[in-house]
Amino acid sequence: MGTSERWARLTGPSAASAADLPGHLGHRLRLAAHWLARGGVVAYPTEAVYGLGCDPMDAGAVMRILEIKGRDWSKGLILIAADPLQLADYVEPLDGSAMGPILASWPGPSTWLLPARPGTPRWLTGRFDTLAVRVTAHPLAAGLCRAFGGAIVSTSANRANRPPARDLRRVRLALGDRSDYLLAGACRGSDRPSTIRDGRTGRLLRA
Repeated sequence: MGTSERWARLTGPSAASAADLPGHLGHRLRLAAHWLARGGVVAYPTEAVYGLGCDPMDAGAVMRILEIKGRDWSKGLILIAADPLQLADYVEPLDGSAMGPILASWPGPSTWLLPARPGTPRWLTGRFDTLAVRVTAHPLAAGLCRAFGGAIVSTSANRANRPPARDLRRVRLALGDRSDYLLAGACRGSDRPSTIRDGRTGRLLRA
């Protein structure tokens, strides 16, 4: 059984398509997704902070995000999705009951390290054999993934070692004109970024 089929058996149907998005909000999400598809960088709200996103398979776009942040590529990046099936191209599901706590935590601000699929780019995994992934509970971030048609990169919209941007004014101050599109919206009020756990061991890596 292939990876996509294993994910489908674990999780059920995939998320709605961009055609199901409502009115003006749908237009903004499709515009942001258009920039992603063209290799652009988009800033958007998440559960806790504004994030920077791009097409995970576009090396140039990923490198541009790393340059904007001043982030070392070897640290790896996080991908977010609207549903677990959108992660099937990048990570392998764990065997047996090990996926239970992971799926139970989604959608939500819980990021898990899962084994990277063969061929997952090093610009995503960094120096690791795992990839950090989560299914977001933020309606705009999830809507962006649906409009784009897959998972996207998610890293905080600030320079490395600087405070994260939690509102529109701060993200504009942090980024200036370095993103191609700013999807305006409120963060969900979480006072810290998502937790990160190792899916294989359950070990907490970021509280």
